[in-house]
Amino acid sequence: MTPERLIDLHDGWQLAEAPEGIDGPALAALPDAAWLPAGVPGTAHGALLAAGRIPDPFVGCNEAEVGWVGERRWAWRLGFDAGELAAREELVFEGLDTYCTAWLNGARLFDGDNMFLPRRADVRAQLRPGRNELLLCFEPALARARAVEAVHGERARWNGDSARLHARKAQYHFGWDWGPELIVSGPWRAVRRCSWSARIDELQCRSRIDGRRATLQVAADLQGAAAGQRCSFELLDPEGHRVAAATAAAADVARATLAVADARLWWPRGLGAQPLYTLVARLLDGDRVLAESRRRIGLRTLRLVQEAVDGEAGRSFHFEVNGQALFAGGANWIPDDNLLERITPARYRERVAQAAAANMNMLRVWGGGIYEHEAFYEACDEAGILVWQDFMFACGLYPANAGFLASVCAEAEAAVKRLRHHACLALWCGNNEDYMLAESVGLAGPGVPAERFEARAIYEGLLPEVCAALDPDRGYWPGSPFTPGDGVKSSDATIGDRHSWEVWHQQMLPYQNYGDVQARFVSEFGMQSHPSLALLESVLPQAERFPESRTMQWHNKAGSAAGPDGHRRLAVYLADNLRVGSTLADHVYATQFVQAEAMRVAYQDFRRRWQAPGARAVGGALVWQLNDCWPATSWALIDSAGTAKPAWHTVRRALAPLAVALRLEAGQARLAVMNGAAAGRALSLRLRVFAMDGRELAGARLALDVPACASLETTQPLPAWSEPVAAELCAFEAGDGRELARDCAWTEPFRFYRLGGARIDIRRDGQALLIGCDQPVKGLWLQGADLADNFIDLVPGAPRRVEVAGALPQQLQAVALDHAGRVLPLLGQGG
Repeated sequence: MTPERLIDLHDGWQLAEAPEGIDGPALAALPDAAWLPAGVPGTAHGALLAAGRIPDPFVGCNEAEVGWVGERRWAWRLGFDAGELAAREELVFEGLDTYCTAWLNGARLFDGDNMFLPRRADVRAQLRPGRNELLLCFEPALARARAVEAVHGERARWNGDSARLHARKAQYHFGWDWGPELIVSGPWRAVRRCSWSARIDELQCRSRIDGRRATLQVAADLQGAAAGQRCSFELLDPEGHRVAAATAAAADVARATLAVADARLWWPRGLGAQPLYTLVARLLDGDRVLAESRRRIGLRTLRLVQEAVDGEAGRSFHFEVNGQALFAGGANWIPDDNLLERITPARYRERVAQAAAANMNMLRVWGGGIYEHEAFYEACDEAGILVWQDFMFACGLYPANAGFLASVCAEAEAAVKRLRHHACLALWCGNNEDYMLAESVGLAGPGVPAERFEARAIYEGLLPEVCAALDPDRGYWPGSPFTPGDGVKSSDATIGDRHSWEVWHQQMLPYQNYGDVQARFVSEFGMQSHPSLALLESVLPQAERFPESRTMQWHNKAGSAAGPDGHRRLAVYLADNLRVGSTLADHVYATQFVQAEAMRVAYQDFRRRWQAPGARAVGGALVWQLNDCWPATSWALIDSAGTAKPAWHTVRRALAPLAVALRLEAGQARLAVMNGAAAGRALSLRLRVFAMDGRELAGARLALDVPACASLETTQPLPAWSEPVAAELCAFEAGDGRELARDCAWTEPFRFYRLGGARIDIRRDGQALLIGCDQPVKGLWLQGADLADNFIDLVPGAPRRVEVAGALPQQLQAVALDHAGRVLPLLGQGG
């Protein structure tokens, strides 16, 4: 028996437009001039872009110029030499997007219609020892979906063409309110040849933790195993040393128990380390290894807690890992590009690292995208970032006919089997906003019979059954948002999770009112802003580089039934808060300022409600959204070039292990301290209040003991002033006086007064900068160095110290509220 071999089939592919009515051998016979080089994994758009046949769809309004690509059939062909054949030969397609027929040497292998469903084709009868030709033909997804829709009926949706609901394809490809309509197709994930006589089809591990002892129940599904063969299991610790081993006789399913006496537990970031063990299964024929499978796992317990909240209606919604409750602060994740082949493992790691650096401990993989690449989950495992994983349904009334359910079942089984071993995976979730949409058209909610919303068969039947069978130790939640109970609305703030869009959408509440739209778990909220000026200038024609241009609006997809309205909503939030100049640079800073302030208020107001055990009134907050898929004005904290916006810094400070929040109220200041650590802290708080000309008007010092994993609030009386003020709250370690956190509050709205008179000094101090002022400075945004902190507020007194990664520059680009952008030189060494 020969050992299993996996051979990538990624090089040497070609792409050609496939004329209607031509299939199989006739496609392969298209003239050589019709074919272009193509990469796998890849898309037709990507191959055409690389060949110079289409313009960059992200530049200008080119999106409209490349729509024809998604309307055509595309053929992919590969010639490859097989060499010696094994007893079993398969072609493995990890992802084909979406309506695809495959042939090998003229023989039809299969027809596929689900982008998310991997395929294994037995090709032993078709494969030749010498030259072989593999051919794939992808049909236009929208046309095929519309044909299905014609049979099963049009359904309500938000975003994109209604036919998308019938296509098991990434829904954002059809256009969303933050992304372009690029209906890509192609072999979007790996294509491989698998040669084997026996192999390990699945490897599953269930763990039970009792103190520091871990017991692992492991199982390997075997194919082709023969009598007398064995399956060995071993567990390697994070350093690669074997800590447990067992052997079982080969069977259809080989099972064993592994025990670890002194297990090293995996923790979310901020609560401990992330040790990862490696589980190895080998199918052995004597001493010969016929097949091997590996999984990196973390040993931990995790549960979703829904319990009473002291003095309030409803129940909590929060997560507990290894017995420790935590506030889940993080973001929603969308696919990082429309051309998925461009999202490399390094790019996944960069984005996840940016989330971790912002002190996030959870990302939600949104249901209109994809089940992400393994590199994403591996990066989250290593960084200690929990993953809320949606199944791929978003903003629509999906069908529930037999054929659709069968495809969804196969898709869900494949996704659960692939991802269930990851320590980061916290929750399976049925959909994004489908219950909300059903309520909006009268198919769900109070007084509506449950059967009217037919997709409940998916979210409350099929998907939880798949999860219970294949991943029984992890929680399942029917949708986001979702409120359990008969005849209830998904907007209930006292039970379940909620999308709090009263700010920006709906009533367009002021962002200062985020505290009024809190919920037990706020799984979506957000505020738009422009991306960086450099990114905009890279995609806007010179003549269109002004805030109101047609191309600027093209790159803001936010809209409603009445049409594009993102620019109007941005204008309202700007007008309510700031005076804004006329240039594009002015508008970039202003929109990013408003977004940053909105996120500071939101995260602080949500997190301060994470109080003592039994009073976990808000269990988490996930901003919409972390990242972007193209250069756009959107709700993202990080633009598509990977540049963090000012809001990233306000979120990082609000989610720090120890954070403070300050609010100015009539006759008093309200102070909040949020401690996310597993140990209590003894703090000294300092409050100072300044006039705009730099006079110190008031001050106070308080001592405060903050329990572990809790928030405390208190108030401090203040005089009444007839002039605008800026107040600063700093928290210091009670023992050594080390600064731990700070926050500032200002008289608002900022548009009522001027701040432009301050002198800002920046001095070098070793590998840091000392930043000082003589009058309060709001929203100082520095560019030209990798700063540990940015978009900062300054008040007179001791200068602010900010660490710098890498070389110190000679000067920085600086802009602040009422301070026009200018170059600030770095002065000599600080004292």
